Amino acid sequence: MNINKTVDKAYLGKSLNEVLAAPVGALKGLSEGDAAALKQAFNVTTVADLANCKFFLWAQAIQTLAATEE
Repeated sequence: MNINKTVDKAYLGKSLNEVLAAPVGALKGLSEGDAAALKQAFNVTTVADLANCKFFLWAQAIQTLAATEE
């Protein structure tokens, strides 16, 4: 799987597990300020924390269910 378009240059070629353990700034487009805001608001510091944040998971579930709503 090629994730090179989603990660910062410093994380090119890293394993998926290494990226999960990396700070959220490893994701392309997230600045140090964004990382600080995520930590303050949701206590999110790593890519794994972001992926498992209950608020983001809830939002994804609502979006998925909305597609089937009548």
